[in-house]
Amino acid sequence: MEKKKKEIVKMLLNQNLEEKDEEEILDLLINNSITIDVDKENDEHMTFGERLADRISEIVGSWAFIIGFCLFLIIWIVINGYIMVNALDPYPFILLNLLLSCLASLQAPIIMMSQNRQSKKDTIRNKNDYHTDLKSELILESLHDDLDKILKNQNKILEYIKEKENNN
Repeated sequence: MEKKKKEIVKMLLNQNLEEKDEEEILDLLINNSITIDVDKENDEHMTFGERLADRISEIVGSWAFIIGFCLFLIIWIVINGYIMVNALDPYPFILLNLLLSCLASLQAPIIMMSQNRQSKKDTIRNKNDYHTDLKSELILESLHDDLDKILKNQNKILEYIKEKENNN
């Protein structure tokens, strides 16, 4: 039965892996639990920079940030355009444009770092799902074989009972 499982897995893998990888996956699928908590596994190996990028992306991608930043822009324009006589940044708000450009130039790479890390996490999750699906298929195949054996034995028993009834 163990050999049959390995043959089924090889069939499922379609020989697209190197031999050492294939053997590792075969052993993993047949003998071990393969489910992992991708989020927990990933969180344990995050660097300070990755945590910071995620936190910044979480903040700047929120409605609170958008609303707060819009309020900041409105207040800046009102104070420097209408209220202050000798404004720090009079119209056309060159300092504000500089601040916005700096913010955008820093914000974009930080968000990209967070998205790249999320993409790597999704790849790990997809690989884990694939292995889980393979193992489930193996288990179902094994159960199907066992059911076939049970049905054969049940049919033999029924034949034996009918034979005994006919002899009596």
